[in-house]
Order: sequence, then structure tokens, then C-alpha cells
Amino acid sequence: MRYPSTDSPPLPVAQRTAARVALVLGLCSVLLLVPVVGEWGPLISADRDVARTTHRWAVADPDVTRVCRILTDWVWDPVTMRLLGAAAAVWLVWRHTDWWTAGWLVATAALGTLIQQALKAAVGRARPVWPDPVDSAHYAAYPSGHALTAMVVCGLLLWLLHRHGAGPLLWCAALTVAVISVVGVGLTRIWLGVHWPSDVLAGWLLGATLVAVAIAAHLRGRPDRARPTVDAASSTAGPRI
Repeated sequence: MRYPSTDSPPLPVAQRTAARVALVLGLCSVLLLVPVVGEWGPLISADRDVARTTHRWAVADPDVTRVCRILTDWVWDPVTMRLLGAAAAVWLVWRHTDWWTAGWLVATAALGTLIQQALKAAVGRARPVWPDPVDSAHYAAYPSGHALTAMVVCGLLLWLLHRHGAGPLLWCAALTVAVISVVGVGLTRIWLGVHWPSDVLAGWLLGATLVAVAIAAHLRGRPDRARPTVDAASSTAGPRI
């Protein structure tokens, strides 16, 4: 005689965790947006102090500035990040025939682009202006599209690696590269004088919020893929009496 399993599946817990993380990060994003829009004095002053200091360093050290431009314009550029996400989507279709997850990945990255462009247009924050600029950028400053895109793509790819059971060495290597990329691209944008520090922080927060929301949506939309071990165990364990 077989009785229903009393073990609760981990899926609802994962969904709730992702939703709670998204809520906290979303609130933090709002708490940052309000003083930016209201031009709160202490925040604006801190942004300017950090920007002036880093710009002075960038002008004084052209070699480091050149490296930062290569990293931000080629290695960590949003186009490069989106191409990386597209490559992962192709891999999902080719190796796992997982069209749903591939579409979810592409759609989340596209949504991140729409969010950042909508906020740039709505907030309309001016970028730093220097008499001796070392780089230039287009559109409004808030939030940093580089920081947001890197957070979204790296966050989603890390979660997919975890979901597909990446080994310890691969996981540690991927986590290291992701952290360096997300933190590094934000710092290069400040160093090059094209973003205020709060622009970069907003990009990180919004990107992380979108990742958490996307993970919660994926877990809710694909429950059949979240419990393979439970189904396999029930099919091979035999009757319980």
C-alpha cells in the first residue's frame, strides 16, 4: 500500500524566497529613486564628491583609464552581455530542447533593457560634465544600463548553472567571473566619469530585483522541472506498506 509522501517539495519555499528577495530589493530601489528624483542634498553631495575624486584619478592615470575603457566598451558592454545571454539561450535549446527557459532568459534580458530606458526617460538625470572628459556616453544617467544589464545576465546565468547542477569548480569559477564583472563594470562607469555612484547602485539594485522576479516566475511556470528527483524516486522505490 502506497501512502502520499509527507515530504514537502522545495518548490514553494524557493518561490517564496525569490519573491521576498524581489520585494526587499524593489523597496531598496524605490528608497534610492526618491532622493534622486527629489535631488536630496546629502546624496547629491556624496555623488559629486566621489565623482570628482575618481575623475581626478582617471585624468592622472591614463593607462588605467584606457584599460577601463576597453573593459566597459567591449568586455562588459551591454551588447556583449546580451550576446552572452543569447548564447546561453541557444545552448538551452540545443542541449536540453528547453524552449521555455530559453525564451524566459531572452525575455528577461529584454525587459531589463526596457526598464532602464523607461527610467532614463522618466527621471532624465544629467550625466557628470567635465572640462577634460576621458569618455562619453549617451542618454540620461539614471540608472546605469551597464550595471543593470551585467547584473541581470550574470544573475540569470548563475541561477541556470545552479539549476543544472554545475560542479564545484565550474560554480566557483562562474561566481568569481560574475562578481568581478558586475562590480567591475559599475566601477569603470564611475571611474570614466559617465555615471554618478547612485546611478550604478540603482542599476545593481534594479537588476537584482529583476533577477529575483524572473526566478520566481520561472519556478512558478515550470513546476514539472523543479522536482525531477522526487518523481524518479517515487517510480523506483516500489510500493510502500
